[in-house]
Amino acid sequence: MKADFLIRGGRIVDGTGDEPFIGDVAVIADRIAYVGPAFAGEASELIDATGLIVTPGFVDIHTHYDGQAIWSETLSPSSSHGVTTAILGNCGVGFAPCRPDDHDALIRVMEGVEDIPGVVMAQGLPWDWETFPDYLNALERRRRDIDVAALLPHSPLRVHVMGERGVAREAASADDLARMKAIAREAIDAGAIGFATSRLLIHRTKAGDQIPSYAADAAELKAIAEAMTEAGTGILQMVLDAPFASWQDEVAHLVAVAESCGRPATFTLATSNHGAATWEQALAVVDAANARGLHIAPQILPRPIGLISGWELSTHAFCLCPDYLAIADLPLSARLERLRDPAVRASLIAQRPEAGHPLAMMTRNWDWMFPFADPPNYAPPAETSIGAQARAAGLAPEAIAYDLLMARDGHGMILNTLGNFHEGRLDALLPLMQRPDTVLGLGDGGAHYAAICDASYPTFLLTYWVRDRDGERLSLAQAVRALSAKPARAVGLEDRGLLRAGYKADINVIDQTALTLHAPVVRNDLPGGGRRLDQAATGYVATLCNGQVIRRQDRATAASPGRVVRGCRQAPVETTEPAL
Repeated sequence: MKADFLIRGGRIVDGTGDEPFIGDVAVIADRIAYVGPAFAGEASELIDATGLIVTPGFVDIHTHYDGQAIWSETLSPSSSHGVTTAILGNCGVGFAPCRPDDHDALIRVMEGVEDIPGVVMAQGLPWDWETFPDYLNALERRRRDIDVAALLPHSPLRVHVMGERGVAREAASADDLARMKAIAREAIDAGAIGFATSRLLIHRTKAGDQIPSYAADAAELKAIAEAMTEAGTGILQMVLDAPFASWQDEVAHLVAVAESCGRPATFTLATSNHGAATWEQALAVVDAANARGLHIAPQILPRPIGLISGWELSTHAFCLCPDYLAIADLPLSARLERLRDPAVRASLIAQRPEAGHPLAMMTRNWDWMFPFADPPNYAPPAETSIGAQARAAGLAPEAIAYDLLMARDGHGMILNTLGNFHEGRLDALLPLMQRPDTVLGLGDGGAHYAAICDASYPTFLLTYWVRDRDGERLSLAQAVRALSAKPARAVGLEDRGLLRAGYKADINVIDQTALTLHAPVVRNDLPGGGRRLDQAATGYVATLCNGQVIRRQDRATAASPGRVVRGCRQAPVETTEPAL
């Protein structure tokens, strides 16, 4: 047997959760041809993996690359951190189906919910689609580094069927429901891997309006989900309105829809920062549902959920202050010149913010806000919070925040932890990650461009949770399974996520000893010069997608083998299915 690639002598972590072993991986075309002891055949290209770990490509099931997958060949940061498959359309927002008259409404939704500047979408999207199948075809015409699959998003579907009535969140008529179900079935038949919606109170347009899917009743969701029942495939993804409503009621709402359609479901789960462990109420409802035969998978991020603040970013403690709003539209250099003025500093520190977007109003969370430097610390000590520093120094927290933002010549950043940091620690996340029904996600790549950069969580998991943490850790095998096979199975993509003969040749070769997560940086490389946070890592020796090397020594190659994954995928029939 002659292979195209031979990865020799690595420590193979195959995605099953079994103990790693030393061996070879051979690749022919886009498939793994051999995994085991020394490969006896020849190979066109050799990757010496001695002293390195070899893993399946990672699967990120919660991204928003709906636009970036159209205008860019590189889905970074995700592909910079070992991800070889990304799922689009989460939270019920996206760009299809849409009529020409819907474009502005969908841009307003994405601008507010996912912090994608309107000019970026206006200049970056050709809108050469109308139906969801058209959108998948448009994705297929573009080149990109990794695979993508898409959920059908609820808000565009509602606007497409109901027009302004959908934008205004009016109740759907029987005819509306029939049309939404028919379009959902068309999308599933064309390759959508499921249906996504959001009930979250703070998911709003930039103007502060609720998004079209907010508070849609159960009858509407059940009618749309029935398309998945008829097709016999698809997953339901939902963002619930917890903690603004009770976990029990919100998860029960999800369960009712999942039970009606008989399809698996996933939802966003996070811990509070302090107080009782209210998320356990959600897990109790999940346990009861899964005991009845449902497949409900709470989706978690393995580090704090929150925002990154900075003068050149979307939010910071002063972004709603009148004096800042007066200079907010100036170029960064001109803004910084004004902000260095002691009189401007004194005025902003004394001012109270006006009302604005809910996320912008969460930027004075002093005891949960921390300096964010390089290397980034996602588990900072409580005494380093802005609130703690202010009390220790006898200063106003606004003064501490201002000076942190002015650090590094005005490029300083602050980590604002809004959740997943219970009592100032990440301990509560460990038992959640160890549950058989939870799945990692929420990287949000392609969205919140100037406020969040969580698509780097695979590298954080492999460093903090496996190698560096003081206290109980995840094993390397557990972590790799959580990044590969487990999320792949959760969304029905069973042809990837394992290093087994017959599976897709999506592979990472990683120097775990050298693996390092760097601080986010701002890049102005979006259409129209739009800004985004990007985050690099050191230690990814090679990443293969569909049998081609897309990254080598932490740098992108010229290869763009990514494909559009249409529908769920069965495990290769020639391969024995491992127990997961």
